[in-house]
Amino acid sequence: MVFKVGFYELEGWEAPHIFEFTKKYNLEVVSLSDKPIQEEKEETLKKLDIASVFIYSKLDGELFNRMKKLKLVATRSTGYDHIDLKAAKEKGVKVCNVPNYGDVTVAEYTIGLILSLLRRFKSTFERVSKGVFTREGLRGRELKGKTLGVVGTGRIGSKVIKLASAFEVKILAHDKRPNPELERKYGAVYVSLERLLSESDIVTLHVPYTPETHHLINRENIKLMKRGSYLINTSRGAVVDVEAVVEAIKEGRIEGVALDTFEGEEVWIEEELILGKGDLPATLLKRALESFYLLHWENAVLTPHNAYNTHEALGRILETTFENISSFLEKGRPLYEVELR
Repeated sequence: MVFKVGFYELEGWEAPHIFEFTKKYNLEVVSLSDKPIQEEKEETLKKLDIASVFIYSKLDGELFNRMKKLKLVATRSTGYDHIDLKAAKEKGVKVCNVPNYGDVTVAEYTIGLILSLLRRFKSTFERVSKGVFTREGLRGRELKGKTLGVVGTGRIGSKVIKLASAFEVKILAHDKRPNPELERKYGAVYVSLERLLSESDIVTLHVPYTPETHHLINRENIKLMKRGSYLINTSRGAVVDVEAVVEAIKEGRIEGVALDTFEGEEVWIEEELILGKGDLPATLLKRALESFYLLHWENAVLTPHNAYNTHEALGRILETTFENISSFLEKGRPLYEVELR
């Protein structure tokens, strides 16, 4: 049997590697697309045995119903909230992800965002780009001696702690599964989320998006954060209530915020939404406008879901995706299967 495979949300450099891999395993490539899978033609969706997607492909029950032959979804991301796992299980479709490509990549980016806030990089770069070299209003703060609160101490959060320890910070951590090694090696102290928010100078988020983590930072608990503190999010947008952040910035309750991922980001990032090809839900548009409002504040840094985006990480993503698919073909199970809990 020759399996039919489609790859979505691709960049041009990936195609030669995909053809080399699929030839090795005698796979028939029926689609190589830079678009999300939901934009695929109906006749192609019906052919797919294996689909490899990225974060803007939305695989819900309706889409699974249209892919009658589908056996495997290999997402080229760590997060999998764009895939309806319940619907996949009901259809007998296995789902796998890439859990370990971005440890270093996202952790380094997180440290960069922290420094950009503390040292006022946004205002500095904007001013110098206009030919203005005055230092007035650009006085920053040192990271050394601050208390860093790390929410989520999995692969990425652990790497953030390791890197941050070189700056001689005090580290508070919050996770359902404490890591004794982080306590022993870097002096991390596991505390409740409430204590972490109230005692940290900088709070950085590294949790997956689940119903439990939806608006983990919200209008109520953001009030616990110290005045003059900073909030960083490189996890998933809906982990933070962007409306609560806007209020906190306007009222001066937090000193700054850096969001690489934020609610409503798809309105600005996804081409089909920018060009008006789809209907925008009112709530999504509202979140997008709130995030856009933050752009006007010199102490708010927004970036386009870019923390993962390095040559090295993208290479690891593709390599691990191939490992997932080959394991499925050879053993019936992908290497990093994601199962409904």
